[in-house]
Amino acid sequence: MSTTPGKSRILIADDRSSSRELLRLVLERAGYEVIEAEDGEQALDRARTGNPDLILLDLQMPVLDGYGVLAALRGDARFQRLPILALTASAMRGDREKIMAAGFTDYLAKPAGPEILRETVARLLREPTAAPVQREGTA
Repeated sequence: MSTTPGKSRILIADDRSSSRELLRLVLERAGYEVIEAEDGEQALDRARTGNPDLILLDLQMPVLDGYGVLAALRGDARFQRLPILALTASAMRGDREKIMAAGFTDYLAKPAGPEILRETVARLLREPTAAPVQREGTA
């Protein structure tokens, strides 16, 4: 879906500007093009018009939460196979199962370190340098 050869486009949807800024800095330094949304409605709009290759989606946003955005996107044939990474401040037992059962491709607990973020994004985009990510509490 990327419009720039060799440069993947990533949509960051998070209601906290500080979170978006940190994610954007890490991803832009890694060579990705970044699109931002600050609530669920904007996320849907930017996904539909921005042709992202991957979406980083906060679960707790105003207007429409991450689960609502995911359901709307997965209901559209264009987004059924798009990697969508859940971002959550809650990393409690059972959250991974709930997130994966909802249809997310994977998830990261916030705040995720820059290396884990880059490795996870690269893996989801199937870039050849991507190494498996080992996180505490996950299998």
